[in-house]
Amino acid sequence: MMEAVSRPAIAGPLLLIVAWAVYQLFFKPSALPDLPIVGARPGDWSPMWQARLRNFKDMKAALNSSYAQYQNQATILPLLDSGNIVLLPQSDTKFLADQPDNVLNMHDQAQDSLQTDYTTMDPSLTHDPIHTNIIVGTLTKEIANLVPGLAEEIAYCFDRHLGADPEFKEIGVYDSMQHVLSGVTNRALVGFPLCREQKVLDMGIAFAQDIPLSSMLMRCFPGFAKPLVAPLITLPNRIHTRKFEKLLAPEIETRLQQCGLRQGVQASEKSDVPRRNDFLQWSIEQAKAIGNPKNWRVSALAQRVLLLNFAAIHTSTFAMTHVLLDLASAPPEIIEELREEAANMLKEHDGQWSKRGLAQLEKLDSAMRESQRKNSFVGLGLMRKVVAQDGVTFPSGVHVRQGNSVCVPAYSVLQDSAVYTDPKTYKPFRFYEARVSETEGYVKRARNAFPTASPDFLGWGLGRNACPGRFFASNEIKMMLAYLLLHYDIEHQESRPRNVWFGMNRIPPMKATLRMRKRATA
Repeated sequence: MMEAVSRPAIAGPLLLIVAWAVYQLFFKPSALPDLPIVGARPGDWSPMWQARLRNFKDMKAALNSSYAQYQNQATILPLLDSGNIVLLPQSDTKFLADQPDNVLNMHDQAQDSLQTDYTTMDPSLTHDPIHTNIIVGTLTKEIANLVPGLAEEIAYCFDRHLGADPEFKEIGVYDSMQHVLSGVTNRALVGFPLCREQKVLDMGIAFAQDIPLSSMLMRCFPGFAKPLVAPLITLPNRIHTRKFEKLLAPEIETRLQQCGLRQGVQASEKSDVPRRNDFLQWSIEQAKAIGNPKNWRVSALAQRVLLLNFAAIHTSTFAMTHVLLDLASAPPEIIEELREEAANMLKEHDGQWSKRGLAQLEKLDSAMRESQRKNSFVGLGLMRKVVAQDGVTFPSGVHVRQGNSVCVPAYSVLQDSAVYTDPKTYKPFRFYEARVSETEGYVKRARNAFPTASPDFLGWGLGRNACPGRFFASNEIKMMLAYLLLHYDIEHQESRPRNVWFGMNRIPPMKATLRMRKRATA
């Protein structure tokens, strides 16, 4: 063993890593403000590193401790895979959200968190995220036109993955909802019939699972080591990306020809082929309008679809899993009341799903928002990187230098009894009651809708950088949940399975099951 270690090819890199670790532990100058360290204890020989380990082992305790002891002041929150973050008090939330990108940058922070220079095969796509313009503009505007196709896909996917058995059977909630959401989401991304190609859906799901794991592993390595370990850590990412590109290539080539983006082929003004109305088509038309050939490369178009698979499927699956587990353990009359609301809406709209009809499902909307409040994936809100050369001074008085990361409490606020009464209890109509309250003004009532972002509800972010796809996602999840309640019975559970902390985020119990059956009256 010692003989192998003494070889120059091994000893050199090993000494470099040891030297880096010693420097980080004992000699690196701190650019952080002088603040309390969450997780540190008196007598620690290396407070930052020991706090990182403690916080990694119990993030919930770290967040609760910080919020209870230092609610009105900033602290330093050391994280094993994300470095040392300045955790600001909640009073700084609006100021943080309002800062321009040349002061506090969300995009830089997200790229660092997801390690997109290594975990995606073409990092230029995340450095030039033109697809965000489509999500903010076209996707949101087209929700009403997409609803009929999504409704068709929801019926198909639930029938396929939950079946039509009139007897109760056990289903894995997370896995089932992930497969349903994959099909429904890709109906809007690539259209029919590609959204029913199982290999396409499998690669989208696989990539959505690759990114969180590979980015977490990449964050554990110092900058100089990342290029060395990335080829191994991100091997699954590359495999799934190439397979996805290959599967989409024929469809993309066909559409490029129809748009006149292939040499020697002119776009026909009058074509027998109807214009597709999905993200892939919008991306091709956007690329043509911009006029840069790199944007209509097959690989670029396919990978932008893949990026949206990651962004959409992961978080929406969490939301669906959480709300189903919450409703299954709520009093049985809650499901009956939600079912009645959905049935009445459909009756009023002649049995047709529509955006207008979905907006009427205020009780269901409330049940979804309350589930997100109680089980929010977001432990820390509004993560930003300080990019202003002179740093930033926050209203709370703390000055943070350039290069540091900042955030505000998210989980702790959602569990604060001063903000939400009885926060540990799932109250499905909490937000519905606030919306119909005659003592509140219209604007304040509207703030209780599922897709609304606010300083005390950071699940969607806040301000101009709030989640751009939240309006599509909220309609998609609402329609899925309404359909499921109308067509399936859910056996009541006495207690809800506990959530799990994964780093700084909270996720549903992935192996939780529910017993369901197809309703005879459906």
